[in-house]
Amino acid sequence: MIAKPDAGPEIPGRTSVPRAHHFRGSLGRFATGVAIVTFDGVTKRHGITVNSFTSVSMEPPLVLVSIARATKAHDELAGRPFTVNILGAEQRQLAMHFAGRPGPEPLWVESATAPRLSNVLAWFECQPWAAYDGGDHTLYLGEVVDFNYRNGDALAFANSAFTTIPESQLGMEDLL
Repeated sequence: MIAKPDAGPEIPGRTSVPRAHHFRGSLGRFATGVAIVTFDGVTKRHGITVNSFTSVSMEPPLVLVSIARATKAHDELAGRPFTVNILGAEQRQLAMHFAGRPGPEPLWVESATAPRLSNVLAWFECQPWAAYDGGDHTLYLGEVVDFNYRNGDALAFANSAFTTIPESQLGMEDLL
């Protein structure tokens, strides 16, 4: 006997197409890290808070970020080098700053590739590799040309709230 998949809570009047808020709520059950994509635009420096970031390939080293088309800096990112800055648990205010709730001006680190933020948990400087249509987002792939990390707890996002992922005692990089 094959079990029926859980359809989730009953929603009166629900059609086969899920409502956006219910779909978003379901997606929010997947905990993610929090990152800021930084780059130099035509007239100014930009940062965009994202939680859609993933590794794609080890050879060549490729990463992917998903950027909403409605984001003010979306169009300027196309074809530009960028840095993915992974945030530590203590950097919630930085995430909010680049999500549209400005706070103190962040500390920047200059680079030959793209600007990055100071003291982040990890960073990946990228040259543009490809961009793909993703509905109301664009999927930007970058070839990693430089990277580094530090120890510390990670800032995470789940169920529409920030949380912390404690640093593990033995990371994957120590196993390989």
